[in-house]
Amino acid sequence: MSELKFSVEKMEIPDECNVIVGQSHFIKTVEDLFEALVTSSPSLSFGIAFCEASVERLIRRDGNDPELVACAVRNAQKIAAGHSFVVVIKNGYPINVLGRIKAVQEICSIFAATANPLGIIVAESEMGRGVIGVIDGGTPVGVEDESGEQWRKNLLRNVIGYKR
Repeated sequence: MSELKFSVEKMEIPDECNVIVGQSHFIKTVEDLFEALVTSSPSLSFGIAFCEASVERLIRRDGNDPELVACAVRNAQKIAAGHSFVVVIKNGYPINVLGRIKAVQEICSIFAATANPLGIIVAESEMGRGVIGVIDGGTPVGVEDESGEQWRKNLLRNVIGYKR
């Protein structure tokens, strides 16, 4: 039986950006994610990095913003788990693209989609590395009261424009 080591890899999330971390199963993930993202919004900026799990085992990358591509690559290097991918987006939100990402036929799972501080929990053995889970943001400090409910509804309806 081999030894299993755990680590938490802190993701880099630039200001005004969100990160999406998931798992896929095929080298064409980068190209399919590019198509899904570039057709979602003309103003979306993004970078993609995918950790190839066999053959050359390279981090494959693409995107329409070189700085976000470089950020996605740095995050993928931290995770370093086969078939994991990282998408960094700006000028949009995960809610705008998650449906399209999930519809990419080789996507297996989405682990996180957030702008919060994010840690990826990674396990490592002699076989390689794998994502176990995530730590996304802080822990709750209370329960929503009526004023909190009003604030949430105002944010959704008047700031974001949901349910006008």
